[in-house]
Amino acid sequence: MQYVTESTRRAAYRWLAKLQESEVRRLRVVFSNGPSYADLTPGQYDQGLVWLRSLGLVTPQGTAAGALRVKDLSDAEAAVTRVLAKRDLEARKATGDAGERALLELLRESGAQDVFHAAAESDSYGYDVAATVAGRRLHIECKATTDARQLTVHLSRNEFETMRMDPLWILVAVLVGEDGQARQVVTVDRAWLRAAAPADTTGDVRWESARFRVPSQMMAPGITAGSERVLAHHGQEAAGLRVWGRSGDLALLS
Repeated sequence: MQYVTESTRRAAYRWLAKLQESEVRRLRVVFSNGPSYADLTPGQYDQGLVWLRSLGLVTPQGTAAGALRVKDLSDAEAAVTRVLAKRDLEARKATGDAGERALLELLRESGAQDVFHAAAESDSYGYDVAATVAGRRLHIECKATTDARQLTVHLSRNEFETMRMDPLWILVAVLVGEDGQARQVVTVDRAWLRAAAPADTTGDVRWESARFRVPSQMMAPGITAGSERVLAHHGQEAAGLRVWGRSGDLALLS
């Protein structure tokens, strides 16, 4: 997601709050000359307006979009937050879908049998893909990301409980490239996942989703079941290349 400075955000909130009762041309004068607004430069106000337009909150004509109702700075911040949250959710879904497609392609190209895209049917399975790889039946939970610096995965409670009860369950992380292809595939140690998961503090409190920052030593290249690697990563070794804190054995897929 695009990084936006704090000054751009503050300018954007002011624009959005004032556009309910004024227009861009007049507000430029107010922001440039009003003592209350002198903490930001005209250039920063311009950046705030450009950002709002990129979010679809201000029309090309310079009016607040659609049925947007903003009374003050708090309302303006809330409106921007809602749009950003929606875009983030859409981006995560697009990355997740791309990761599942890339994994399915890798499995089929490797000769995997009885490949079933469970996630396309229901989220209730607790895993995304079932397949027989090198003679072993696997239930694969696929976590996809475009970030090569740090592998962070989110597990739902259903996915976690499926892992606890299902000996066929594994977690495979896919680094998705700009072309939508798998640039890296690793399997996360399930014993570490179980140990790292938060505990329910009382019978009345139960977590439903948890975020795991995976240490590099808790990843195995390719698809691994137990101690057996059933699908190698097929990468070209690249000296000095670092993906998720690892180098050498985690070379990018060619």
